[in-house]
Amino acid sequence: MKLIAQKEAADFVKTGAKEFRQNSEIRLTPGAKDVFTEAGVKVVFDAGAAAIATGSAGSAPVAAPAPYSAADIALFASKEATTIKEQICDIGRRIWAREYCDGNGGNISARLGPDRFICTPTGVSKGFMTPDMMCMVDGKGKQLGGTWKRSSEITTHMAIFHSTPEAVSVCHAHPVHAGAFAIKGMQPPPRLIPELEVFVGTVAYTPYKTPGSPEIAAEIFPLAPKHQSILMGNHGVICWGKSVEDAYFKMEITDAYCRTVILAQSIPGSASIPCDKLPELLNIKKSLGLPDDRYDLKPAGLCEVDPWVQMCGSHGCSSPVTPWNPMTNDAPSSNAEIEALVQKLTDEIVANLKK
Repeated sequence: MKLIAQKEAADFVKTGAKEFRQNSEIRLTPGAKDVFTEAGVKVVFDAGAAAIATGSAGSAPVAAPAPYSAADIALFASKEATTIKEQICDIGRRIWAREYCDGNGGNISARLGPDRFICTPTGVSKGFMTPDMMCMVDGKGKQLGGTWKRSSEITTHMAIFHSTPEAVSVCHAHPVHAGAFAIKGMQPPPRLIPELEVFVGTVAYTPYKTPGSPEIAAEIFPLAPKHQSILMGNHGVICWGKSVEDAYFKMEITDAYCRTVILAQSIPGSASIPCDKLPELLNIKKSLGLPDDRYDLKPAGLCEVDPWVQMCGSHGCSSPVTPWNPMTNDAPSSNAEIEALVQKLTDEIVANLKK
């Protein structure tokens, strides 16, 4: 394995070459990638190149043959793969523009063929990816294509692909409003906006496990078949869809819903979708061929918990929840107690004015 650092990249740029040819036996550090990008040097994958050699003007260092098979190399360069790579880059820009990912956070993947998947690389901002950065892996997460190292969380995506055959793409990111529910260990309450009920359904929640670990994959596996949007405790959100854009749509709908609920809970009132109307929404969803864990429930079972009680506890949401009026499970104070407190504060203010 040959590691090209920033210094080696700078030396290469001085040769005047415009292409750096490499395979999986060569790794570029983030600094080296930045040097090449700024200098306009294109990184090219060359499976049949010879052993590493020093570049000269107009040429580039070449690498030993990659371990990838000819079939995988051809598949990774196919029209279908190119289309998926472009779609992933487009969605990456959209999740970055919506501030759903920070730094190099988030990852996207999609099915390419039997036991073959395209995914984003690790250590890269999702807003600035290009198709040549994409990777190809098998169902175990083993990299079989691409010159950039695949995402460290691809095994979490595989939990969805393996448990849910209809999942074509998976999108993971860190949108702040849905993330707020994730760090509170709380599912967003249902029955408040039709779009979530029809196009996403119940947003599932799984407790914190180390990102990319077998434990988080084991948590996601049984939830995915009936939940297209899952909150990962103290981490983020992972969604699946029937296309790359559809997986992103689930993410966008989930975060917009969470944002609306967070804003609404600070406004007096507690309206929700009537229980007898929810089956109509589920029928629409079923006609679209979308999964849901509530299809077998009767209307009474769909409304066991009031969404605002779930959101605000016994405090209720009839008055704003603020740092000065926090959510609590304690019974509200009596009118007499409130009046006594108001009188005490009034007396203190009057006393200070007389000083």
